[in-house]
Amino acid sequence: MTETSPAAPVARAERHDGWGELILARPHRRNALVGPMVDELRAGLADLLAGGARVVLIRGDGGAFCSGLDLDAFGQQPAPPWRAGFTDDWAAFHRELYRCPAVVVGAMERFAINGGAALALACDLLVAGEGAYLVVGEAALGMHAPMNVAWLRLRASEAVAAQLCLGAQRASAAELHRLGLAYRVVADAEVADEARALAARLAGYPPGGLASLKAAMRRGAVLGEEVFDTVR
Repeated sequence: MTETSPAAPVARAERHDGWGELILARPHRRNALVGPMVDELRAGLADLLAGGARVVLIRGDGGAFCSGLDLDAFGQQPAPPWRAGFTDDWAAFHRELYRCPAVVVGAMERFAINGGAALALACDLLVAGEGAYLVVGEAALGMHAPMNVAWLRLRASEAVAAQLCLGAQRASAAELHRLGLAYRVVADAEVADEARALAARLAGYPPGGLASLKAAMRRGAVLGEEVFDTVR
């Protein structure tokens, strides 16, 4: 049995009262991204929203957030069937996160690297561990970082985007907080619990308020939705 079989999901959604968790579930690969995981994340997000979640928490299994693309899986020969459509599917997932009416909370444990960094930056409110770090390291690999660039164009100044994307160095949780990209920095062992508590607290607010506030912020975005269609 492979981990991509129906009996071995590589991502999952868990519903709670007014909120839900979207969980990367490849802890043995530090939650590295593969095509089936993106498919399951998209399905999980749709399921949580259909169930009325007003807050969605993104986290990784096994005490780590996401180590980026699984380069071993991408390099397999013959190529896995999902590889040809991965870029479009990954971009579609980020468009869905951008359009998501629910508040997206992130629990950044240990690291968020490359593609994992894009997921962390997609979160409206990011709770990070004191020892955690984020790396937009594609420049050092001669690769593009389209989703990282897209989120940074929406969330930060060009100077901050340059520091992260062109510098291709680790940014500590404290640095992310200073730059306005992390909502809260807590002890490493407390990240998941703090993020869950935040999600539950927000979900307890009167219905409608969070979605309308988020929609208003989106309407005020300088670049707006087209950023995910123009950055490739």
